[in-house]
Amino acid sequence: MAATQLKPCLVLLLTFSLLAFASAISRNRIKSLNQIKEVNRKGPYIGLITVIATEEDAFFASGSFKPDPKFPFIDLSGRRFRFGVVRGRKVVYVRCGEGMTNAVAATQQMVDLFDIKGIIHFGIAGNTNNSMSIGDVTIPNQIAHTGLWEWLNTNGTLDSADVAQLEIGDYNVPKGNGTNLLGHIGYMEEEYYSVAGEPNVAESLLWANISPQWLQLASNLEGMKLEQCVNSSLCLTEKPKLVVGLRASTSNIFLDNAAYRDFLFQKFGVSSADMESAGVAMTSLSNGYPVIVIRGLSDLAGNQEGDNVISKFGGLAAVNSVKVVLGFIRNLPLITR
Repeated sequence: MAATQLKPCLVLLLTFSLLAFASAISRNRIKSLNQIKEVNRKGPYIGLITVIATEEDAFFASGSFKPDPKFPFIDLSGRRFRFGVVRGRKVVYVRCGEGMTNAVAATQQMVDLFDIKGIIHFGIAGNTNNSMSIGDVTIPNQIAHTGLWEWLNTNGTLDSADVAQLEIGDYNVPKGNGTNLLGHIGYMEEEYYSVAGEPNVAESLLWANISPQWLQLASNLEGMKLEQCVNSSLCLTEKPKLVVGLRASTSNIFLDNAAYRDFLFQKFGVSSADMESAGVAMTSLSNGYPVIVIRGLSDLAGNQEGDNVISKFGGLAAVNSVKVVLGFIRNLPLITR
């Protein structure tokens, strides 16, 4: 067959392939939409969101999650949304994946598609407060997105609206020696859109305030017993505790640096640092849903000697966060339509 005859055949074959692919996607989408209608008839639900496999494993290992026998899960956009019951409350659970983009995408998808009455976000975090310890669980009352920066040259002028400033040259060793060409960083507020505000008009927001009714409910759990040992040969020196009402920070950075840890605590007064909580909290609140964040402290965010201990204590921190989540769910009023 001549090349001139072969080209139209290839184009036709490619067209048929694309049409078949599009048709398959369409059929899958229709199937998913029908499943969503079915599960929503069984709602409403409490939304549960974790981040990584360590947190998910701790949740399922608790044995508290009882899958729905007819619709145990629906796969959407690469994520598996699981339906079931925890402590007598109907839940939909998803693991969002690391970082703000994943956190926001999964949360928005959950509130858009499912009959949700609120979001519980839980997992592990770095400890930025010397009065807290590994294994402790924190339920913050405020969360800031501390990853919105303007990064300027040494002679650049910071915006007057910036809420904090990091002068990188202050960390030269010896102090004040020479000029640090990395300049300085200004911390910006979030542009926050909300169903409670005017359409298309953003509010400047640094601190997302966790739903007060849920915080009050969580405060009743302070003093509960948490796990102290990973196994018979690896235990924490102090009994872990639950603390409600501190501050937390989120950015797309895994924090393992003592100097920056200290900066965050001194400038923002935060006790924990993670990569997702502000995304889940702000997305939930902007859509008008109550939200609470429950994080077990897995490491010292760089304030340790040697390597980060998240590989040793991450699992224990996740287990303790799950224990608090289960206690919180048990205390939630039964949900009705």
